[in-house]
Amino acid sequence: MLISRRSRMASLAACATILLTTSACGDDKAEEGSAHQVRLYGTDGNMLNSYPAELKERANLVDGMKGTTPLTPLPEDFKSRLRSINPALTDYLYTAETYDAVVIGVLAAQLAGSTDPAAIAKQIVGVTNNGQRCEDPASCLALARNGQDIEYRSVSMTRAGFTEKGEPATASYAMLTFDGQQINDGKTEFVGAGNESAASTKSPPKPKKSRPGSDPDQKPLILGGLLPKTGDLAIAYPPMAAAAALAIKEINAAGGALGKPVTWLDGDDGTSPAVAKTTVAKHVTDGVSLIIGAGASGISRAVLPDVVQAGKILFSPSNTDAGLTDVEDKGLYFRTAPPDSLQGRALADVILRDGSQKIVIVARKDSYGEGLQATVRDELEKAGIADDRLKLMTYEPPADAKAAPVDFSGGAKEIKEFGADAVLVIGFGESAQVIRALADSGVPIRH
Repeated sequence: MLISRRSRMASLAACATILLTTSACGDDKAEEGSAHQVRLYGTDGNMLNSYPAELKERANLVDGMKGTTPLTPLPEDFKSRLRSINPALTDYLYTAETYDAVVIGVLAAQLAGSTDPAAIAKQIVGVTNNGQRCEDPASCLALARNGQDIEYRSVSMTRAGFTEKGEPATASYAMLTFDGQQINDGKTEFVGAGNESAASTKSPPKPKKSRPGSDPDQKPLILGGLLPKTGDLAIAYPPMAAAAALAIKEINAAGGALGKPVTWLDGDDGTSPAVAKTTVAKHVTDGVSLIIGAGASGISRAVLPDVVQAGKILFSPSNTDAGLTDVEDKGLYFRTAPPDSLQGRALADVILRDGSQKIVIVARKDSYGEGLQATVRDELEKAGIADDRLKLMTYEPPADAKAAPVDFSGGAKEIKEFGADAVLVIGFGESAQVIRALADSGVPIRH
């Protein structure tokens, strides 16, 4: 649940009921087809400082856009270390989750005393629960080498560890606002979500002691990237890549794992099943034990059977599709990003605060978009928004970077005729075409 929003949601539900009751006294016919001012809302795939560039000369359209993203307040020291890797960083989306996925995976290998994915997988949930608390790679690796069970806490893992399903029991969401063409950090609010009691209490296998150089025949641990260097989600790649590089740098500065430096093999998921499958196949051939990615939930769904068949681990820092919680994975799929069952509640809160009465939810047609769309709809309905004041729409995302851009002109006309005063756009970089189409159809966007 939204820990700090329980009373707020109750009051918002009451307010929504009052608003709907009073609006019903007016002339609904006058509403239909009129050009209401529309507030724009977004999610983690488009609430980035790099997103306005997707609109090119229409970048000003995002001014005033609000949205949510899984994000914990990041220490300035962590941001500074990330900028030492990439001085041009303008966003920090999924940096904490990427950094922690790499570190947790390496710590699990150290505790397992092996590069065998099956042995590593049995340690991952335990790394985050019920051991000696540690908060950085050096101190955690020192404990793990000594055979000490650990409880890792760091930038994204602050309140509780993983559930038995291998995902965070708790999460933090940021409520973001575009001022002009940049997110105004001064307006950012953070809200906690989830339940600490959902964290696993099961004990992992007993850790194995190991010392650097004690086993000269030990193979080095190899991690493979499966991040969106290209495709619709490429706008999120720079911060995620910087976080992975920072984690590897700090792990190796602390002596690496299993007595050897950890190797990172870069790889693109292309926000495309075909590209991602090719990358996975190469990682399998190259002896990767643990794959960090994919970026998008739908891509992870597409490649997971290949990963499981090869007996490897897939560990995503950014998959939020709630359906992945119960995916068939033989215990080899993990994520540091929280499921959208939590984000949906935060998004509904943001929209209801503004008193919106006719809401359209536009989503890319995949497991991420449609899953989050359904969750937000359910939360809005629970808060008193009637079914006839909600409209769900989807669009087909481009198959690849060379495909024609999204054509949402027809959908934009429907939204105008519906008389919406709020439009939530769930998508990645390609979703800019939805906003452009709204403006082109004459829908006045509220700034």
